[in-house]
Amino acid sequence: MITDMTQGNPTKTIIKFAFPFLVGNLFQQLYNIVDSVVVGRFIGTDALAAVGSSFMIMNFFSFVIIGLCMGSSAVYSFFFGKKDYVSLRKSVFISFFSIGIFTIVLSILIILNTNNMLLLIKTPQSILEGSQDYLEIIFGGLIFVFLFNACSALIRSVGDSKTPLYFLILSAAINIVLDLVFVVEFNMNVEGVAIATVIAQAVSSILCFIYAFIKIPLIRLHREDMVFDREISTMVAKYSILTSLQQSIMTFGMVCVQGIVNTFGPDTIAAFTAAGKIDSIAYLPVQDFGNAFSTYIAQNKGAKNNERIHEGVKSAARTIIVFCLVLSTLIFINSENLMRIFVKANESNVINLGVEYLTIISVFYMLIGFLFMFYGYFRGIGALNISLVLTVISLGTRVLMAYVLSSIPTLGQRGIWWSVPLGWALADSVGLIIYKRLK
Repeated sequence: MITDMTQGNPTKTIIKFAFPFLVGNLFQQLYNIVDSVVVGRFIGTDALAAVGSSFMIMNFFSFVIIGLCMGSSAVYSFFFGKKDYVSLRKSVFISFFSIGIFTIVLSILIILNTNNMLLLIKTPQSILEGSQDYLEIIFGGLIFVFLFNACSALIRSVGDSKTPLYFLILSAAINIVLDLVFVVEFNMNVEGVAIATVIAQAVSSILCFIYAFIKIPLIRLHREDMVFDREISTMVAKYSILTSLQQSIMTFGMVCVQGIVNTFGPDTIAAFTAAGKIDSIAYLPVQDFGNAFSTYIAQNKGAKNNERIHEGVKSAARTIIVFCLVLSTLIFINSENLMRIFVKANESNVINLGVEYLTIISVFYMLIGFLFMFYGYFRGIGALNISLVLTVISLGTRVLMAYVLSSIPTLGQRGIWWSVPLGWALADSVGLIIYKRLK
């Protein structure tokens, strides 16, 4: 169902649009979590560490592609809000063709260099082979990551956030079943988990592609749409490249952090992997709210409704405050029980390290909530360079402080945990100052 976000109550409009977005991404995170649970429970701590060590590299390159798709989505939303449907279809052709070719080339280059990348982030020798096997299979299916995110971004840009949800639910179900079949029944190692993920992604991406271009006449391409219009190509390139750069900087920072974590050994890697999964699920709602907010801003920018844009900012801030207060309380209280979902009860050191991480980070979820709001706002108005600056500040601070604080003997890995809210706080301060000046 297409939604015009230039009308109606801003709070209800954004939340209604964001909810299917959230549920869909929860299912997407679900099969990432199931991978970790199955590996940790049925294979062991070293295998969990292998998947965890690989995860940051996988995320880095996946988010390069996802960022390109997200940037294109802002262009689609702009033309949809402007009701310029010819330019909308031309932008779809340009982005799908160019990002698709880029994805194929990138996946080949990554597969040829997985071992070097793992050595670069100081992956322990005991888990190196498992990490490499996992990554080579995952990146063999990178084209499906592109196809799904390109199609779902297109569908969401015209206000339909429900349809991609259905395909993600199907994908999560397939992934869970195949995880259990390949690992528990067939006794496969981490490669079984990777194969299950690729198959699940392939099914959801193909179905989403079929739906987007057959069921929505508004975005169905005609021969005259398949041209490289210079102005539209420049606009797509600007939004896509800057958003991808923002996303890749975020994940590159996490790869750097993973390299620091790896120096503390398999127990810390396993704890960081499990706690990181919980953490990503915890603040996923505000991340999705920020993405929905970006669509709201872009559509209203296309409609030249500045008053409604700033009304939406106030609404978003109130929503984030309420939600994050509840979320922080729940994670803080239940951190140990959540860690036990991923790790066997006798792995007390891993559990304690994970609890330590969660109790520190969870207190500051409101900071990441506001940061996602600023990302959505600046991306929506076309000021992607500002989103990029905020990302550099947040991740740069986190990496720098992680190196500095973790080198203090009395802090150790706790220094890595404390670096996270420090990065969020500094980026939020800069974002608020810039927002007030632009307003």
